[in-house]
Amino acid sequence: MPHLHLEYTANLTGLAVEKALLRLNNVLMASGQFGSEFDIKSRAVKVESFQVGTSFNPRGFIAVKLSLLSGRSPQVKKQLSEGLLAALHDMGDWPADMQVQLSVQLLDMDRESYSKVVIG
Repeated sequence: MPHLHLEYTANLTGLAVEKALLRLNNVLMASGQFGSEFDIKSRAVKVESFQVGTSFNPRGFIAVKLSLLSGRSPQVKKQLSEGLLAALHDMGDWPADMQVQLSVQLLDMDRESYSKVVIG
């Protein structure tokens, strides 16, 4: 725990996905909220078919969903959200001819029903 899901639009061709995931994992680890870096799992999905709004102008997005075991305070969740958003924003040069939306959503996972096993 936690699980980070990053979705990004296919028109963000300059996005270094592996570097982005590592950076986001480092933000989470630096927060002091997680016991081991081994517990942080992130993945990325490129969205080929998408529409942002109704305009035909070039637009794209990166949306992060972070699933956490329940029990953290609203203040801690806000700090995690803001830290991830800042890391996304600072990832590099954004296309000058495209509007890009960045978002972070935190989701609570029921602590009592979450199960996990490590093999190997």
